[in-house]
Amino acid sequence: MPSIVTLAGKTFEPDLPRRLLSIAGEIREAGGRAFLVGGWVRDALLGKDCRDYDVEVYDLTQDELVPILKKYGRTNLVGKAFGVIHLAMKGLSLDFSFPRTESKVGYGHRGFVVHTDEKLSFKEAALRRDFTINAMGMELPELTLCDPYGGIDDLKKGLLRHVGPAFVEDSLRILRGVQFASRFALRLAPETIELCQTLSLEDLSIERLFEEFKKWLLKPGKPSLGLRAFLDIKLNEFFPEVSPLRGSWDDLGEMLDNMESLRRNFAKAEAAGGAVGDAKCAPLSDNQVMEFAFASFLSGSPETSLKFLERITNESHLVKNVPLLLNAYSELDFAIVSDAPALRRMAVKLGGLKLLCLLVKATPRKYYAAAGAPEFPEQLWQAAASLDLLNAAPPPFLMGKMLMDLGFKPGKQMGETIKQSFELQLDGKIKNVDEAIEWAKSRL
Repeated sequence: MPSIVTLAGKTFEPDLPRRLLSIAGEIREAGGRAFLVGGWVRDALLGKDCRDYDVEVYDLTQDELVPILKKYGRTNLVGKAFGVIHLAMKGLSLDFSFPRTESKVGYGHRGFVVHTDEKLSFKEAALRRDFTINAMGMELPELTLCDPYGGIDDLKKGLLRHVGPAFVEDSLRILRGVQFASRFALRLAPETIELCQTLSLEDLSIERLFEEFKKWLLKPGKPSLGLRAFLDIKLNEFFPEVSPLRGSWDDLGEMLDNMESLRRNFAKAEAAGGAVGDAKCAPLSDNQVMEFAFASFLSGSPETSLKFLERITNESHLVKNVPLLLNAYSELDFAIVSDAPALRRMAVKLGGLKLLCLLVKATPRKYYAAAGAPEFPEQLWQAAASLDLLNAAPPPFLMGKMLMDLGFKPGKQMGETIKQSFELQLDGKIKNVDEAIEWAKSRL
């Protein structure tokens, strides 16, 4: 198998399907050239495996390429206008495309005319890409690097730089710059910042906006660097609902990094048996991971969190749960750790206290130290765990069927009895089902 030298100077043998190498060999025998492009190349240079194989084929026509691919599986021309052929094989799917140029002719991300030309040079075709780190290719089967715009040097310098003037034709690239800065520990080049500041996100759908925010906040990396890019481009002016944490953007960046670290450590603890802070804790669901991330990002502006979320997403759980979580977070009192009734009621409101506890843990520690409560994050977690409130709200001891078995008739009295019983349960005055039933009997 071919190997490469990573940026760290180590020999790396990437995960490459042998069938892909065979296809590349046949393409070469037919007079063509095959390049792995985009994120695969970037990740390989960083010593990371990537199974997203995008292959660009030069010096062959579609009619010449398809018979080669059909030997290996089922082909599908998924994007005739874009010159993309999908190859489905057992356990593997690959996309093959032809070098192309793009011209902006209309509004939005669909307003492009695409021209494929198998005779374009790699340098000419790469000019349409967004950033230099994504404009590299590796020719198969030897993995010979082709880097016409200095992407590898920019990776070494930790620099995110646009390729050329075509960058402005898709404003989504502004947010792509933010999430790349976070994921790959990069800073935006001054000329790229200047260019991004001239663009607007007005033409983008909420679906496209949301995908980039998710990549920034949910993919592994250093989200504070994404925030720095966000501010460099002045996206806080386009999204005024996003504000600094207690007046400090640096503190919001620290909170985002803490969030990412907690999420990673939480996942490791779950894999080791679920013990988190000496408490058994259910894994975070995908929805909860997302809610924790966006709550951390919006922690500086709980009042406007709903407005921001409605601008970028149709995810109902986010629109509903994040503002609830942030309202609870903003109203927290240190004394709650010794107030079991208040903890139970907050758990009912939030459906469990796990995310609230994690949000508190993500908050810069200096806030609690300055307030004389440096141990508050751990105390809150342990208090919630001791009351079994991390994963869910306490279920009512009394249910309708129990009351009917006692002789209650369905109606207002039964509803009031259940409600009053639950309030006493939350106060700790009714401690189990038996006590709840005895109390209900006294109400007959």
